[in-house]
Amino acid sequence: MRVFRIVALLTAAGGLLASASCGKDGSAAHKVTVVAAFFPMADVARVVGGGHVDVQTLTPLGVEPHDVALDASHSQQERQADVLIYLSHGFQPAVSALVSQAEGRAVDALAGLPVVGDDPHVWLDPVLLQRIVVKVEGALAQVDPAHRGDYAANSRHYRDELGSLDRRFNRGLAECDRNILVTSHAAFLYLASRYRLEQEAIAGASPASVPTPVRLTELAALVKDAGVTTIFTEPLVTGGPAATLAQETGVTTAVLDPVEGRMVASRPSTYLQSMGRNLAALRVALGCL
Repeated sequence: MRVFRIVALLTAAGGLLASASCGKDGSAAHKVTVVAAFFPMADVARVVGGGHVDVQTLTPLGVEPHDVALDASHSQQERQADVLIYLSHGFQPAVSALVSQAEGRAVDALAGLPVVGDDPHVWLDPVLLQRIVVKVEGALAQVDPAHRGDYAANSRHYRDELGSLDRRFNRGLAECDRNILVTSHAAFLYLASRYRLEQEAIAGASPASVPTPVRLTELAALVKDAGVTTIFTEPLVTGGPAATLAQETGVTTAVLDPVEGRMVASRPSTYLQSMGRNLAALRVALGCL
Protein backbone atom coordinates (compact mmCIF):
# COMPACT_ATOMS: atom_id res chain seq x y z
CA MET A 1 0.00 0.00 0.00
CA ARG A 2 2.85 2.39 0.84
CA VAL A 3 4.54 1.70 -2.51
CA PHE A 4 1.26 2.39 -4.30
CA ARG A 5 0.94 5.76 -2.52
CA ILE A 6 4.49 6.78 -3.48
CA VAL A 7 3.90 5.89 -7.14
CA ALA A 8 0.61 7.83 -7.12
CA LEU A 9 2.29 10.91 -5.64
CA LEU A 10 5.08 10.79 -8.20
CA THR A 11 2.56 10.42 -11.02
CA ALA A 12 0.54 13.40 -9.79
CA ALA A 13 3.65 15.52 -9.38
CA GLY A 14 4.76 14.64 -12.89
CA GLY A 15 1.35 15.69 -14.22
CA LEU A 16 1.59 19.05 -12.46
CA LEU A 17 5.04 19.67 -13.85
CA ALA A 18 3.90 18.78 -17.34
CA SER A 19 0.94 21.14 -17.04
CA ALA A 20 3.13 23.93 -15.77
CA SER A 21 5.51 23.58 -18.71
CA CYS A 22 2.77 23.65 -21.35
CA GLY A 23 1.03 26.64 -22.84
CA LYS A 24 -2.73 27.08 -23.04
CA ASP A 25 -2.81 25.06 -26.24
CA GLY A 26 -0.79 22.24 -24.72
CA SER A 27 2.47 23.19 -26.44
CA ALA A 28 5.65 22.61 -24.52
CA ALA A 29 7.04 26.11 -24.97
CA HIS A 30 6.07 29.22 -23.03
CA LYS A 31 4.54 31.80 -25.34
CA VAL A 32 5.82 35.35 -25.36
CA THR A 33 3.08 37.69 -24.14
CA VAL A 34 2.63 40.77 -26.29
CA VAL A 35 0.33 43.68 -25.55
CA ALA A 36 -0.31 45.96 -28.53
CA ALA A 37 -1.93 49.35 -28.14
CA PHE A 38 -4.23 48.90 -31.13
CA PHE A 39 -5.02 46.71 -34.15
CA PRO A 40 -2.20 47.37 -36.68
CA MET A 41 0.52 46.80 -34.10
CA ALA A 42 -1.22 43.64 -32.91
CA ASP A 43 -1.41 42.42 -36.50
CA VAL A 44 2.33 42.94 -36.97
CA ALA A 45 3.08 41.11 -33.71
CA ARG A 46 0.90 38.14 -34.69
CA VAL A 47 2.51 37.80 -38.09
CA VAL A 48 6.11 38.19 -36.90
CA GLY A 49 5.60 36.15 -33.73
CA GLY A 50 3.65 33.34 -35.32
CA GLY A 51 2.97 30.46 -32.97
CA HIS A 52 5.45 31.68 -30.37
CA VAL A 53 3.40 34.66 -29.18
CA ASP A 54 0.15 35.38 -27.40
CA VAL A 55 -1.03 38.83 -28.53
CA GLN A 56 -3.58 40.99 -26.74
CA THR A 57 -4.91 44.34 -27.96
CA LEU A 58 -5.72 47.19 -25.59
CA THR A 59 -8.29 48.77 -27.92
CA PRO A 60 -11.64 46.91 -27.87
CA LEU A 61 -13.64 46.09 -30.96
CA GLY A 62 -15.60 49.03 -32.33
CA VAL A 63 -13.69 51.61 -30.26
CA GLU A 64 -11.66 54.44 -31.77
CA PRO A 65 -8.07 53.93 -30.51
CA HIS A 66 -7.76 57.67 -29.77
CA ASP A 67 -10.58 57.28 -27.25
CA VAL A 68 -9.47 54.11 -25.48
CA ALA A 69 -9.60 54.13 -21.68
CA LEU A 70 -7.82 51.59 -19.50
CA ASP A 71 -9.04 50.15 -16.21
CA ALA A 72 -6.98 48.47 -13.48
CA SER A 73 -7.03 45.06 -15.20
CA HIS A 74 -5.61 46.54 -18.39
CA SER A 75 -2.90 48.29 -16.41
CA GLN A 76 -1.81 45.03 -14.81
CA GLN A 77 -1.85 43.22 -18.15
CA GLU A 78 0.29 45.92 -19.73
CA ARG A 79 2.83 45.96 -16.91
CA GLN A 80 3.38 42.20 -16.93
CA ALA A 81 3.62 41.59 -20.69
CA ASP A 82 6.96 40.51 -22.15
CA VAL A 83 6.59 43.09 -24.94
CA LEU A 84 4.46 46.21 -25.12
CA ILE A 85 4.02 47.90 -28.52
CA TYR A 86 2.66 51.45 -28.45
CA LEU A 87 2.74 54.76 -30.31
CA SER A 88 4.05 57.97 -28.80
CA HIS A 89 3.16 61.51 -29.96
CA GLY A 90 -0.06 61.52 -27.91
CA PHE A 91 -1.85 59.00 -30.13
CA GLN A 92 -3.32 57.17 -27.12
CA PRO A 93 -2.79 59.17 -23.93
CA ALA A 94 -4.22 56.42 -21.73
CA VAL A 95 -1.64 53.95 -23.04
CA SER A 96 1.31 56.34 -23.08
CA ALA A 97 0.68 57.22 -19.43
CA LEU A 98 1.29 53.60 -18.42
CA VAL A 99 4.36 52.84 -20.52
CA SER A 100 6.78 53.78 -17.74
CA GLN A 101 5.24 51.03 -15.58
CA ALA A 102 5.88 48.25 -18.09
CA GLU A 103 7.96 45.39 -16.69
CA GLY A 104 8.83 43.97 -20.12
CA ARG A 105 10.27 45.56 -23.26
CA ALA A 106 8.35 48.66 -24.39
CA VAL A 107 8.55 49.37 -28.12
CA ASP A 108 7.61 52.82 -29.43
CA ALA A 109 6.62 52.08 -33.02
CA LEU A 110 7.18 55.73 -34.01
CA ALA A 111 10.75 56.02 -32.71
CA GLY A 112 13.14 56.87 -35.52
CA LEU A 113 10.41 57.29 -38.14
CA PRO A 114 9.83 60.54 -40.08
CA VAL A 115 6.80 61.66 -38.07
CA VAL A 116 5.21 64.87 -39.33
CA GLY A 117 4.06 67.06 -36.45
CA ASP A 118 1.75 65.11 -34.17
CA ASP A 119 0.40 62.87 -36.94
CA PRO A 120 1.14 59.24 -35.98
CA HIS A 121 -0.56 57.42 -38.88
CA VAL A 122 2.68 56.06 -40.37
CA TRP A 123 1.31 52.51 -40.70
CA LEU A 124 -0.79 53.61 -43.70
CA ASP A 125 2.46 53.78 -45.66
CA PRO A 126 3.50 50.14 -46.26
CA VAL A 127 7.12 51.19 -46.67
CA LEU A 128 7.21 52.80 -43.22
CA LEU A 129 5.36 49.83 -41.74
CA GLN A 130 8.23 47.62 -42.89
CA ARG A 131 10.45 49.50 -40.44
CA ILE A 132 8.00 48.84 -37.61
CA VAL A 133 8.06 45.14 -38.51
CA VAL A 134 11.83 45.17 -38.01
CA LYS A 135 11.38 46.84 -34.61
CA VAL A 136 8.93 44.15 -33.50
CA GLU A 137 11.20 41.39 -34.78
CA GLY A 138 14.08 42.81 -32.72
CA ALA A 139 12.00 43.07 -29.56
CA LEU A 140 10.74 39.49 -29.84
CA ALA A 141 14.22 38.16 -30.55
CA GLN A 142 15.56 39.97 -27.49
CA VAL A 143 13.02 38.48 -25.06
CA ASP A 144 12.95 35.07 -26.78
CA PRO A 145 16.35 34.44 -28.42
CA ALA A 146 15.61 30.72 -28.82
CA HIS A 147 13.21 31.54 -31.66
CA ARG A 148 15.21 34.36 -33.21
CA GLY A 149 15.42 32.53 -36.54
CA ASP A 150 11.64 32.09 -36.76
CA TYR A 151 11.05 35.76 -36.02
CA ALA A 152 13.57 36.77 -38.68
CA ALA A 153 11.95 34.51 -41.29
CA ASN A 154 8.44 35.73 -40.47
CA SER A 155 9.61 39.34 -40.54
CA ARG A 156 11.31 38.90 -43.89
CA HIS A 157 8.21 37.28 -45.40
CA TYR A 158 5.91 40.00 -44.08
CA ARG A 159 8.18 42.76 -45.36
CA ASP A 160 8.10 41.10 -48.77
CA GLU A 161 4.29 41.17 -48.64
CA LEU A 162 4.34 44.84 -47.70
CA GLY A 163 6.70 45.51 -50.58
CA SER A 164 4.23 43.78 -52.89
CA LEU A 165 1.42 45.92 -51.46
CA ASP A 166 3.46 49.06 -52.10
CA ARG A 167 3.93 48.03 -55.74
CA ARG A 168 0.19 47.35 -56.10
CA PHE A 169 -0.58 50.86 -54.85
CA ASN A 170 1.97 52.41 -57.18
CA ARG A 171 0.59 50.57 -60.19
CA GLY A 172 -3.05 51.01 -59.20
CA LEU A 173 -2.77 54.77 -58.66
CA ALA A 174 -0.36 55.56 -61.49
CA GLU A 175 -2.98 56.89 -63.93
CA CYS A 176 -6.02 58.55 -62.34
CA ASP A 177 -8.34 61.39 -63.29
CA ARG A 178 -8.04 62.99 -59.85
CA ASN A 179 -5.58 62.96 -56.96
CA ILE A 180 -7.48 64.78 -54.19
CA LEU A 181 -8.69 62.85 -51.15
CA VAL A 182 -11.40 64.55 -49.11
CA THR A 183 -11.32 62.57 -45.87
CA SER A 184 -13.24 62.74 -42.63
CA HIS A 185 -10.09 63.27 -40.58
CA ALA A 186 -6.40 63.85 -41.29
CA ALA A 187 -5.22 60.25 -41.12
CA PHE A 188 -3.90 59.77 -44.65
CA LEU A 189 -0.94 62.12 -44.94
CA TYR A 190 1.66 59.34 -45.19
CA LEU A 191 -0.38 57.30 -47.66
CA ALA A 192 -1.03 60.40 -49.77
CA SER A 193 2.64 61.42 -49.73
CA ARG A 194 3.79 57.96 -50.79
CA TYR A 195 1.41 57.70 -53.75
CA ARG A 196 1.35 61.28 -55.06
CA LEU A 197 -2.07 62.14 -53.68
CA GLU A 198 -3.33 65.27 -51.92
CA GLN A 199 -5.21 64.93 -48.65
CA GLU A 200 -7.90 67.50 -47.79
CA ALA A 201 -9.22 66.58 -44.36
CA ILE A 202 -12.48 67.77 -42.85
CA ALA A 203 -11.16 67.39 -39.29
CA GLY A 204 -7.71 67.16 -37.72
CA ALA A 205 -5.56 64.15 -36.85
CA SER A 206 -8.11 63.03 -34.25
CA PRO A 207 -11.62 62.01 -35.34
CA ALA A 208 -12.95 63.88 -32.32
CA SER A 209 -11.82 67.25 -33.69
CA VAL A 210 -14.61 69.45 -35.03
CA PRO A 211 -14.28 71.31 -38.36
CA THR A 212 -15.08 75.00 -38.47
CA PRO A 213 -17.84 76.37 -40.72
CA VAL A 214 -15.14 78.13 -42.73
CA ARG A 215 -13.38 74.81 -43.36
CA LEU A 216 -16.60 73.16 -44.53
CA THR A 217 -17.27 76.06 -46.89
CA GLU A 218 -13.74 75.79 -48.32
CA LEU A 219 -14.13 72.05 -48.90
CA ALA A 220 -17.53 72.44 -50.53
CA ALA A 221 -15.98 74.84 -53.05
CA LEU A 222 -13.03 72.49 -53.58
CA VAL A 223 -15.31 69.52 -54.25
CA LYS A 224 -17.11 71.45 -57.00
CA ASP A 225 -14.06 73.14 -58.52
CA ALA A 226 -11.83 70.04 -58.59
CA GLY A 227 -14.54 67.63 -59.73
CA VAL A 228 -14.28 65.49 -56.60
CA THR A 229 -16.79 62.63 -56.77
CA THR A 230 -16.35 61.03 -53.36
CA ILE A 231 -16.11 62.04 -49.72
CA PHE A 232 -14.33 59.39 -47.69
CA THR A 233 -15.81 58.21 -44.40
CA GLU A 234 -14.40 55.64 -41.94
CA PRO A 235 -15.59 52.30 -40.51
CA LEU A 236 -15.43 53.49 -36.89
CA VAL A 237 -16.84 56.97 -37.53
CA THR A 238 -20.17 57.09 -39.33
CA GLY A 239 -22.26 60.08 -40.41
CA GLY A 240 -21.12 63.45 -39.13
CA PRO A 241 -19.57 66.25 -41.20
CA ALA A 242 -18.37 63.92 -43.98
CA ALA A 243 -21.89 62.70 -44.73
CA THR A 244 -23.24 66.26 -44.48
CA LEU A 245 -20.61 67.60 -46.88
CA ALA A 246 -21.37 64.83 -49.39
CA GLN A 247 -25.08 65.57 -49.22
CA GLU A 248 -24.61 69.31 -49.63
CA THR A 249 -22.28 68.92 -52.63
CA GLY A 250 -24.22 66.12 -54.27
CA VAL A 251 -21.38 63.58 -54.30
CA THR A 252 -21.18 60.05 -52.98
CA THR A 253 -19.44 58.63 -49.93
CA ALA A 254 -17.09 55.66 -49.68
CA VAL A 255 -15.13 54.06 -46.87
CA LEU A 256 -11.39 54.71 -46.63
CA ASP A 257 -10.13 52.78 -43.64
CA PRO A 258 -7.37 54.34 -41.51
CA VAL A 259 -6.82 50.78 -40.25
CA GLU A 260 -6.98 51.84 -36.63
CA GLY A 261 -9.34 49.19 -35.32
CA ARG A 262 -11.84 46.47 -36.10
CA MET A 263 -15.62 46.57 -35.84
CA VAL A 264 -16.66 42.98 -35.04
CA ALA A 265 -14.85 39.75 -34.20
CA SER A 266 -17.02 37.74 -36.61
CA ARG A 267 -15.44 39.55 -39.59
CA PRO A 268 -11.70 39.38 -38.93
CA SER A 269 -9.50 41.38 -41.24
CA THR A 270 -5.75 41.73 -41.55
CA TYR A 271 -3.83 44.88 -42.32
CA LEU A 272 -3.11 43.62 -45.83
CA GLN A 273 -6.80 42.90 -46.48
CA SER A 274 -7.85 46.31 -45.18
CA MET A 275 -5.30 48.08 -47.35
CA GLY A 276 -6.40 46.05 -50.37
CA ARG A 277 -9.94 47.35 -49.88
CA ASN A 278 -8.56 50.88 -49.53
CA LEU A 279 -6.78 50.58 -52.86
CA ALA A 280 -9.97 49.39 -54.56
CA ALA A 281 -11.95 52.31 -53.07
CA LEU A 282 -9.32 54.83 -54.12
CA ARG A 283 -9.21 53.56 -57.69
CA VAL A 284 -12.97 53.97 -58.06
CA ALA A 285 -13.12 57.40 -56.39
CA LEU A 286 -10.15 58.83 -58.27
CA GLY A 287 -11.11 57.42 -61.68
CA CYS A 288 -7.98 55.31 -62.13
CA LEU A 289 -7.29 53.24 -65.25
